[in-house]
Amino acid sequence: MRSIINYLKDIFLGVRSLLKGMKVTSRYFWSPRSIVTEKYPENRKTLVMLERSKGEVIMPHNDKNEHHCTGCGICQINCPNGSIEVISKIIDTEDGKKKKIIDKHIYKLGQCTFCGLCVKTCPSNALAFSTKFEHAVFNKALLIKVLNKPGSQLMKGVEQ
Repeated sequence: MRSIINYLKDIFLGVRSLLKGMKVTSRYFWSPRSIVTEKYPENRKTLVMLERSKGEVIMPHNDKNEHHCTGCGICQINCPNGSIEVISKIIDTEDGKKKKIIDKHIYKLGQCTFCGLCVKTCPSNALAFSTKFEHAVFNKALLIKVLNKPGSQLMKGVEQ
């Protein structure tokens, strides 16, 4: 008896869900001027993307040209298709200690699947997604980007 009641309940909830969807569809059908659609690419200059959109991966720098990347390589390890390559080098500090810094943080946009594993797993939050989404180019070499800016260095207080 209980299974029959659950079956009828599922049918009722399915029909109710269908009617809700049809209500929204019919509202747009009878008053098409209320449809909110972006007129892309005509509105390219005024188009504002949402913060949560996944454009290309960037490495934010502050106004002193400092970043949070320690060169640990976790983003490179977690990238499922090898679109990130971290090239690091060892330097000697004033204390006589050896320190690992990034030389180049290479991002191959043409191989990226925008899965977000590099951004999620970065322990120092050095990577983020930008809202730039237009990536069409005629030369594939333009899709290979170096994320750390020339002369940039690790921000003070970021642990290695």
